[in-house]
Amino acid sequence: MQALELAGHQVTLVSELRSFLRAPEDIGGIEAMAAVERERISQDWQANGVPDCWFCYHPYYKAPDLLGPSLSGAYGLGYVTVEASYSARRDRDGWAAAQGALLETLTSASVNICMTERDRIGILDGAPVACVERMQPFIDPALFLAREPAPHPGRLVTVAMMRPGDKMDSYRMLADALSRLLHLPFTLSIIGDGKARAEVEALFAPLGPGRVVWCGERSAEEVAALLSTSALYVWPGCGEAYGLAYLEAQAAGLPVVAQAIAGVPEVVENGHTGVLTPPSDTEAYAQAIAGFLRDETRRQAMGVEARLFAGGERGLAPAAARLGDILDRHVHVTREPRP
Repeated sequence: MQALELAGHQVTLVSELRSFLRAPEDIGGIEAMAAVERERISQDWQANGVPDCWFCYHPYYKAPDLLGPSLSGAYGLGYVTVEASYSARRDRDGWAAAQGALLETLTSASVNICMTERDRIGILDGAPVACVERMQPFIDPALFLAREPAPHPGRLVTVAMMRPGDKMDSYRMLADALSRLLHLPFTLSIIGDGKARAEVEALFAPLGPGRVVWCGERSAEEVAALLSTSALYVWPGCGEAYGLAYLEAQAAGLPVVAQAIAGVPEVVENGHTGVLTPPSDTEAYAQAIAGFLRDETRRQAMGVEARLFAGGERGLAPAAARLGDILDRHVHVTREPRP
């Protein structure tokens, strides 16, 4: 919303309906709520004016947009998705109907903005005539750029929820990698919490006392402060769509060590702002961390590149320019006068 406003658009949150489906059969109850919500929105538009465009973030088979396609068609609006995802393998297990509806949405959209190449390919595999545009993941870096980096040598840091699945896989790999580096001086600050906290603590127990600082859940300002005093961001990134935390760490001046997996290469420039190791190669991951611990000059140089990359190239201003260009070419919208 900040980027759209920076591009000169007036943005209104039209609905807070949550369409997430835990199972395919849940669609009936949510459809009923959506019908009521569509009527409410329609009446509001008739009374107060119709917008130019409907902008929907992250529709996928478990979270369909049950409002926008219908309303956009009825009122002749532009319809835009961003970070939509489609994979044919989800057709099984009862999701085929949801997948079919998703493909209709993607095909009829004015444009689908893809944050990763993997998502672009996935959409076109399912909906070959869909209109797609690429855009790079971005953040508002102001909070991280406001603090000058003051890294403590050997202080590693990660920011992640503690939950089963991909997050636990990354915690498991990170603990294994660090257990191979006990001959080197380092500490690890873990920022985050969750229902798997006990399991995560057990994974890192073999590192011994004094190695791990459990920071718990922190505010955005506190995260920025902790990053500013750290030297290296370490998170394997198992199954990450791309991971905005990587951009935040880089904006704070930290090189990243992650895997070249899923969408991570979209947010870390291997050899420039960090090191990406082969997927599932724990030894390579450990050695990449060791390389930074042994070479402070290299770590500093990559930290400078990382801050320029995330704080500049992937900040709000270039994102706003890209969004504005995409909308100008695919949707007729009205821009608010800039002061």
